[in-house]
Amino acid sequence: MQDDIPTLRRVLKDCRTIAVVGLSAEWHRPSYFAAKYMQEHGYRIVPVNPKYPEILGETSYARLEDIPFPVDMVDVFRKEADIPPIAQSAVAIGAKCLWQQLGLRSAEADRIATAAGLDSVWDRCVKIEHARLFGGLHWAGVNTKVISAKRPQ
Repeated sequence: MQDDIPTLRRVLKDCRTIAVVGLSAEWHRPSYFAAKYMQEHGYRIVPVNPKYPEILGETSYARLEDIPFPVDMVDVFRKEADIPPIAQSAVAIGAKCLWQQLGLRSAEADRIATAAGLDSVWDRCVKIEHARLFGGLHWAGVNTKVISAKRPQ
């Protein structure tokens, strides 16, 4: 797992198209909240959920393999048992990063991703990390562990 500040900053800067596996269309769900935040900050969100035809104004796909364009990051909001096959799909579609959300720690999925050369992040929220590293949480008085007078570009 890669979770040092420079790596997280690089991943969030370089991975601009995010396939969100398990994205819900219900506004109160954490997946919706995180994806909406990232969309509002310039990221392209690609919903992966066979239950819905569209989420956040984007076409929803049943599987990662159904997405007809390149995806940089696969952000997973599924139970841990479902993640290793998702990691294999992320490798198959040429994603650059497998990101397991807060509370998710599949070591097997991490091995699959890193063996194929993907960045792998687990047990972290993409929205929280973006706000922490690119200027958002500090306004609320949260210690971001980033000491600098300059905002990163």
